[in-house]
Amino acid sequence: MSVRLMVVDDHRLLAEALASALKLRGHRVLAAAAPSGGAAELVISRAPEVCLLGTATPAEPGVFDPVVRIKREKPQIAVVVLGPVPSPRGIASAFAAGASGYVRHDERIEGVERAMVKARAGEAAVAPQLLTQSFAELLNPAAEPDDEGARLLQMLTPREVEVLVRVAEGEDTRLIAAGMGIAPSTARTHVQRVLMKLGVGSRLEAAALAARTGLLERAGGAAGA
Repeated sequence: MSVRLMVVDDHRLLAEALASALKLRGHRVLAAAAPSGGAAELVISRAPEVCLLGTATPAEPGVFDPVVRIKREKPQIAVVVLGPVPSPRGIASAFAAGASGYVRHDERIEGVERAMVKARAGEAAVAPQLLTQSFAELLNPAAEPDDEGARLLQMLTPREVEVLVRVAEGEDTRLIAAGMGIAPSTARTHVQRVLMKLGVGSRLEAAALAARTGLLERAGGAAGA
């Protein structure tokens, strides 16, 4: 069954190749475009039954803004996103914007055609395994490594950060005080607070912890900022 459609992709060669393939299969292609902007205006003005919208970055903020506008102004147009293997955020963003389907770039032309027909009929056009993988990752996200260095650095004041850098460089209390223009007793107090906040018992342990967690590099940047 012939579908009246448009192909929109930032890569003109891909858009024209897909449009040609679909024409050969009996579909009416109104346009194959590669706009860097203005995709929504183009689709709204041509009013196809289905718009195939290509993107290389489905998880990037704002990438589906054209879909939002198309569905707001021409809700009868079904939008099917063509993209890479998506992250859960990417596929969720596409459907949240109003897309009717998501098809991977490596799908066969028959798969694209089936998605077009389903989307025109008002059905969700997405491979079941793609949904399964996405929901599985959403429900069981991979744990991100704990950035211990950043967490520890947030516990220190800018003054204490400078003290830590000086401690790691091997300065004693006298040198710390002279370098920072403070009394030795004040320098000693700062050092003790740094040790307490880092949960270590000596200057050597503080320097070792800073080096192990990357805190030393972060602290050096913060002190020099």
